Amino acid sequence: MSYSFHPEAEEEFIEAIAYYESCEPGLGLDFSRQVHATIRNVVDYPTLWPAVEAKIRRCLVNRFPYSVLYSIKSDGVLILAVMNLHRDPTYWKRRTRTGERSD
Repeated sequence: MSYSFHPEAEEEFIEAIAYYESCEPGLGLDFSRQVHATIRNVVDYPTLWPAVEAKIRRCLVNRFPYSVLYSIKSDGVLILAVMNLHRDPTYWKRRTRTGERSD
């Protein structure tokens, strides 16, 4: 199974990497590795994590206060958000209605 990012999810992922890298050299890379490991788990076992609402699932990222929100599509997994758990938990919801795919 493959995966793709919603454009805004990819942007917030890149911004989070830059933030952690600015905090401490190498921390952005560690964050990136943890998010990619989470995405690999999601791709390998897409139905394992709980649904937060209809057809949207969430998998927590190790070591960092983030989760990956995703939906399972016929051609793979769509990453809707790389969400900071301290942020408003509903900000990503409009992404399920707009910009379905960024290939």
